Amino acid sequence: MAGLPPSPPPGAHPGLIVPVLRYRDARAMIDWLCQSFGFEIHALYEDEEGRVGHAELTYGDELIMLSSVLETPFSKHMVQPDEVGGRETISIYVVVPDADLHYARAKAAGAAILIDIKDEDYGGRGFTCRDPEGHIWSFGTYDPWGD
Repeated sequence: MAGLPPSPPPGAHPGLIVPVLRYRDARAMIDWLCQSFGFEIHALYEDEEGRVGHAELTYGDELIMLSSVLETPFSKHMVQPDEVGGRETISIYVVVPDADLHYARAKAAGAAILIDIKDEDYGGRGFTCRDPEGHIWSFGTYDPWGD
């Protein structure tokens, strides 16, 4: 389309895309995501009541952001998975070095497995699960950027 900038070449990150999630108990979910999925806290901003206004979690060089479910101008456009029958319109895919090890860790932590671990037709090995507040995550060895 005329006037649009070209897509960045593989490996370049001039327009970083960052998934953003909201949780009712964001502080507990931060701990769960770190323990269960291997994220690490990069930044955490809480208010006086302990609500998370903004948090950044990293997995290797990648980042997600999250917050507590708060009344903001943005919140009128969002719902939580349990408000729509546990369904989502988007999920997050995370490239991991060992899908079987990651699967065992997530399952042991109580992640609800939606699609069991398997080899994919397009390459890689992975699985899909739901976190305790209903968000859907997929983890696998398939790297769309390739090597």
